Amino acid sequence: MSNPVLVHSLEANYYTDPQIFQAEQAGLLARTWQYAGHVSQVENMGDYFAFQIAGQNLFCIRGRDGEVRAFFNVCQHRAHELVKGVGNCKVVVCPYHAWTYELTGQLRSGPNIKAVEGFERAEICLTEARAEVFNGFIFVNLDENARPMDDWFPGVREELRAFVPNIDELKPLEWVEVPERCNWKVSVENYSECYHCAINHVTFATGVVKPETYDIQPQGYCLRHTTECQNLDAMSYPIDLEANEHAGDYSSWYLWPLFSFQVYPGNVLNTYHWRATGPDTVTVWRGWYTVGGTESDVIRTLAIQDRQTTVEEDIHLVESVQRGLDNRGYRPGPLVLDPKCGVNSEHSIRVLQQWMREGVDEI
Repeated sequence: MSNPVLVHSLEANYYTDPQIFQAEQAGLLARTWQYAGHVSQVENMGDYFAFQIAGQNLFCIRGRDGEVRAFFNVCQHRAHELVKGVGNCKVVVCPYHAWTYELTGQLRSGPNIKAVEGFERAEICLTEARAEVFNGFIFVNLDENARPMDDWFPGVREELRAFVPNIDELKPLEWVEVPERCNWKVSVENYSECYHCAINHVTFATGVVKPETYDIQPQGYCLRHTTECQNLDAMSYPIDLEANEHAGDYSSWYLWPLFSFQVYPGNVLNTYHWRATGPDTVTVWRGWYTVGGTESDVIRTLAIQDRQTTVEEDIHLVESVQRGLDNRGYRPGPLVLDPKCGVNSEHSIRVLQQWMREGVDEI
């Protein structure tokens, strides 16, 4: 009888090599769906906000037709950036030479351009990027041939609406910025397993979920986390189990590579999105949402609890891992793969690391 083949973790250079990070910026992160913002940021015609994906500057804007579009943030004349931050405009005017664009990206006018023989205004348009509104969240893909999000993440749109029936009414209440000194993949891996939860996240494991019911399974390019809520007398915040069929459930939909929807018991929507800022730095944003963005003592308290416990605990974990990856003594060990899956298995990491390896090897 032959010995079973062990599956080992990725080699350290996947997390430490600056050239791999640069390749990911140009390849993987430029051809996957990335979170840009929330529709509440562009509620009115002409509302816009600037953002960055894969090292590229872009902006989203709502057109006169109500459509939300994403454009590369660069004038087609001599490459000046068009907008900064957030704002509202009737047309997009370049600050450099006042070339003016419609909200559809089409060039409208420019000083003295009529004096240029053969100048075809209709042929000049801002470069558009693929954008989708996914349950009120705006995602952008720099690959114009990218498949739709529903192909990447089958069933997620409908499942999320079942867990958060009022998702169309939600707006961000609070954003929590969390800088981490580690490669983005280290942070994402840490999020994508609960093998470490009972040891490191006591509040989460005893006051939010039942770890013994925790499991993570792939769903297209999504990792779906599921578990039950903790006993009501142990919950760290109040919930109404009679509110709807999923009021007592926890679920998370991690969308490869840098975003996750997370629904805490009580139908509390919160999100993670990662911004890869360097080979060994990443910024994690935690979003918390309420109907209309109205104040909620429960959500504010939960956000504080989360930042002071789970998030803070994870910062120390991932930064220690990054230091360890730079240690000459590290040899990638075998993953703990339990055929029954469950909380004490790293089957989700095997899937995730395969995506990571493919993301580099395809470049």
